[in-house]
Amino acid sequence: MTVGDAVTSSAAAVLIVDDEPGMCWALGHILKRSGIVSVAATSGEEALRLVQRDRFCLAFIDAKLPDAEWRELARRIREANPGVPIVLVSGYFYGDDPEVLQAAAAGVISGFLSKPFLHDEVLAIARAALVP
Repeated sequence: MTVGDAVTSSAAAVLIVDDEPGMCWALGHILKRSGIVSVAATSGEEALRLVQRDRFCLAFIDAKLPDAEWRELARRIREANPGVPIVLVSGYFYGDDPEVLQAAAAGVISGFLSKPFLHDEVLAIARAALVP
């Protein structure tokens, strides 16, 4: 599914937000091979337009976007899609970084995925979000 296509089932698609199109493609490809629909946004602004229009079961957001600070983006995504799990994806932070731990403890994010990531890690996170 590409940006602009309608999400046909509420809470059926995964939102991928990364300013690197190759990273969006990689995450989307991993999910697609397992039958999981995803929608990609290459900016925070684009992601916010998508969450205003559609609901998502999960959001992967990059920690370093040129137009959005990740904590504020996570807050605004959750505001538009209450309860959506948000996973911070980063090659900059580590999972035990104090900022990441604080954001997780405060409920800003639901999880963390380090770049480079393993396919199985991505799928485990997505499958957990898809379980009712």
